[in-house]
Amino acid sequence: MSEKRDLLIIGAGPGGYVAAIYAAKKGYKVTLVDKSYIGGTCLNIGCIPTKSLIHSASLYHEAISNEEFGLNVSDARIDLEKAVSKKEEIRKTLIDGIVFLLNKYNVEIIFGTAKLTGNHTASITTETKNLEIEASNIIISTGSKTKHLPLEGFDLPGVMDSEALLDNKKLPRSLTVIGGGIIGMEFAFMYGMMGVNVNVVEFLPNILPLIDRDVSLRLIRFAKQNNISIQTSSQVTKIEKLDDGTLRTHFILKGNQNYVDSDLVLEAVGRVPVIEGIGLENTDIVFEKKGIVVDSSMKTNLENVYAIGDVTGIMQLAHVASHQAIIAVDNMMGNQAKMEYDYIPSVVFTSPQIASVGKMESVLKDEEASYRVFKVPFSANGRAVLMNQSFGFIKMLIDNQSNKLLGATVFGGDAEHLVSQLTIMMKNHLTFEEIKETVFSHPTTSELIHEGALGVLKEAIHFVD
Repeated sequence: MSEKRDLLIIGAGPGGYVAAIYAAKKGYKVTLVDKSYIGGTCLNIGCIPTKSLIHSASLYHEAISNEEFGLNVSDARIDLEKAVSKKEEIRKTLIDGIVFLLNKYNVEIIFGTAKLTGNHTASITTETKNLEIEASNIIISTGSKTKHLPLEGFDLPGVMDSEALLDNKKLPRSLTVIGGGIIGMEFAFMYGMMGVNVNVVEFLPNILPLIDRDVSLRLIRFAKQNNISIQTSSQVTKIEKLDDGTLRTHFILKGNQNYVDSDLVLEAVGRVPVIEGIGLENTDIVFEKKGIVVDSSMKTNLENVYAIGDVTGIMQLAHVASHQAIIAVDNMMGNQAKMEYDYIPSVVFTSPQIASVGKMESVLKDEEASYRVFKVPFSANGRAVLMNQSFGFIKMLIDNQSNKLLGATVFGGDAEHLVSQLTIMMKNHLTFEEIKETVFSHPTTSELIHEGALGVLKEAIHFVD
């Protein structure tokens, strides 16, 4: 006989575990199933581990490159094994915290494989037992997995995906990164700041295609300063291993055969939703190759069956999955909530950082929108200058009719924090006049937003508008 649950959640990533805690706090009897671990890709093999290693790389890079600020380190070195160990310590600490909360709110955690057997039923297999569950509500949050290129040599030792490279404890002399998207460029800067010679090979004409081109082009200059060489419009054809163990990556550029040699190769060509093996074929759920189809309430075509996170193929961002989780549970409980994607911030943890929210300029051009560009220079901010980030800027895209912010990109220090303030401004439709009337603390980079508002109003104090 099947056991009944108020809510079955398949997948314990940043969407699944947030949905579990949120629903349990509201009185639902929740079962959370994952075949691997709590926290999903983000916490275990994605966002958190990469940022931990990037932090280690940044500390090392600052120590050896800031003599002008009084740092004179004669024998600095990066201990990658210790950095990986610290990464694991951080991961475990965060997982333990989430498990504590799940237990506190009586969420049933099952480590096993869940497979849908009907529109509201699932079979769960663990190492010790099999369960049949009938759930009044279901949330599918199975996430995504690494996309692999079906090319010769990609199964060679030393050719890794991001998950494997996160556990690499020996610093290579050189690294080839196949893919110039967010994952590829973050790893490129991580290893480049550690002193590794990095070559990025990107198929598209530009790196970071989802980022404002004005900013991605500027990043290339900083890539060169961090031991990173970039080849765009380049199609990788194969990888071979030479007699001395070197990995040779072959690619075509402008019709010519080229290659680059390295100790390791990272394959970072994107991620695809996990829709196979979860029993969708046993249900009436509508899904496509790009993911499960949902509406703005995160509901599938079936009543009380929802999908959130990467499995929907909408936006592969952990914070999007977490918010989608809240939207799904709210709707499950009869509250009409809708997911909006116009004001979703994103951050690229390169050096300098890049953060953006709203529309890119290329999109506005395609829409033939009436807008203007306004740039706020970091050189107008004391905190940015003392951080040695005076090269940075905030690029604002402003609607000519309403004078409202349509999109913004931050390039430089504290971008990860500044973008949240810009998101609040956009989400709440704040005017530049209202920002002008707000007092920002000094000395902080947040003052750049206030100075930007003054500049838009032709009243800038610290730079010529």
